[in-house]
Order: sequence, then structure tokens, then C-alpha cells
Amino acid sequence: MTSVPPQHLRARKSPRQARALATVEAIFEATIQVLLSDGPTRLTTTRVAARAGVSVGTMYQYYPHKEALLYAVIGRYLNAIAEAVENACLASHGAPLTEMSDALVKAYCDAKTLKRNATRALYLVAVEVNTSALTEDCIQRIEAAAAAMFKSAPDAEFDDLALVNHSFLNMLFGTVRSLLTREISPAMANRLGDELALMCRAYLDAAKRPAGSRRTEIPAI
Repeated sequence: MTSVPPQHLRARKSPRQARALATVEAIFEATIQVLLSDGPTRLTTTRVAARAGVSVGTMYQYYPHKEALLYAVIGRYLNAIAEAVENACLASHGAPLTEMSDALVKAYCDAKTLKRNATRALYLVAVEVNTSALTEDCIQRIEAAAAAMFKSAPDAEFDDLALVNHSFLNMLFGTVRSLLTREISPAMANRLGDELALMCRAYLDAAKRPAGSRRTEIPAI
């Protein structure tokens, strides 16, 4: 389910033609650059327009104020993360459980760290604009994709898949956020990412039913 923006945070219009799409892309990229250089409190639509090389009038054709712009930028960011995880989960249906775990962890980590500084900047933006609906929508999409994938594992069953899925994702989300909000060297971040994958595999292995207690399908007569 895709969340509907509050009326005051909605874009005035959506780009349709290639030129308009390129303009909005430039505006989004400029927003990230201004956030990184000036911080969220000093970000203004005027500064973003100047960085994007467009007029303030052009900016206002799409976004009536700073909050609507930030809401749109965060929405696109979270949608990209959800899509990356959904695609990885779908591609891993029917794979062994350890491969599922590794694919999910890698997809989420890659999506969050592709632009590490931008991710950190957008964490700060969350205090400027209420993005709880966007965040919840992203989480629900990831939860649904992960649950469907784990359910298809040929080598594992769980007594309470919803609980296992929730616990797994909370461990993943919390650890990645810690890696991105603390001052950690890239080398250490990579090592910690490997440790996270190990922890996730170990948790799923411990949470699944023992092999002798799994259900067996009774063939139809």
C-alpha cells in the first residue's frame, strides 16, 4: 500500500515529459547537495533552485515550499530502498535459507550505502518533516517481501514466521542505521556488514524448526 501525502505536502504536479523528468531529477540531486553542504536548517527552495540551475518559478511549479520538496525527496529515497529489497526477495524465492538471508541483507545494505552521505543527510531531514507514513509504507513493503520469501524456503519452517521476520528486520534496520550515523571508517563498515550477515544467518538457523519436527506434505491420493 502506497501512502498518500497530506494535502499541504503534495507536489503541485508530476513530471511527464523527458525534459520535465530531467528537471525534477536535477532538483532532487540539488536538494541532497544543499543538505550535505549547508544542513537541513539552512536549506531553502531558492538555494536548491540555484544549485539545480532552474528558476525559483520552475521549482514552485512542482513544489510549493521546502517541506513539500523534502517530503518528495524522502519518498523517492524510501521507494528505491523498498524496490531494491522487493526485487532481491522475489529473485530469491525457493533458494536455501542462508542464500535468502544474504540476499536480503546485501540488498538493504547496498541500497542504504549507495550514497552514504546522502542517507545520513536524509536521516536529519526526518526531524524537519513528518515522514512517518512514508517510513511505515517502506517497512510494510519490505516486511511483506521478506515474509513471502522466507515462506518459500525449501529447507526451513518457522513456528511464528511473522515474529521471526519482524525480529530479523529490526536487527537489520537498527544495525545499518548505527553504521550510517556513527563515524566509522569504510573498512570497518565493510567488516561490520559481514558480521551483520553472519548474525542474520545465525538467527534464522536458530529460529527455524529442527529438521525432525518439520511438517511433511502428504501426497494426494
